[in-house]
Amino acid sequence: MPLQITLRQETPEDYEEIFELNRIAFGQDNEANLVEALRENPAVFIPELSIVAALNNKITGHILFTRISVKDESGALHESLGLAPMAVRPEFQKKGIGGRLIRKGLEAAKELGFKSVIVLGHEHYYPKFGFEPAGKWNIKAPFEVSDNAFMAIELVNDGLKNVSGTVIYPKEFDGI
Repeated sequence: MPLQITLRQETPEDYEEIFELNRIAFGQDNEANLVEALRENPAVFIPELSIVAALNNKITGHILFTRISVKDESGALHESLGLAPMAVRPEFQKKGIGGRLIRKGLEAAKELGFKSVIVLGHEHYYPKFGFEPAGKWNIKAPFEVSDNAFMAIELVNDGLKNVSGTVIYPKEFDGI
């Protein structure tokens, strides 16, 4: 029987549990600190796109999408979203929770009017959800990374049409 997981927007009461979840899932505090720092930046944080998975009111997973930009050769900025981080408690991994968080987040992002999402992630995992190498749109990471691990998805038809260049992440990512 599938787990009876509830997906919902985070609340302030969840912050401590989300911090601990990210710390445990990643084995360090960097991602947990990143979530807290991004939450404090109203220019990039979108409350509806910080989503938790809960089982019996215990948080088992969390996903965060924040505003990022793609800067083209002319210097123009194109808005997108960055998916980072996503964490699932180790004892709940490989049970579909991450996939449900991704689908819920992409759906919520589309409903909010966003046209695309970019992720740096496992090249064999994210394509299951429609992500393709960002190079398809001539979108590059601001750092060295495998082309297959830097991916994008259009949330609407032609969501990345006429968008190319280098991703600019919020300053909070500098600490990762």
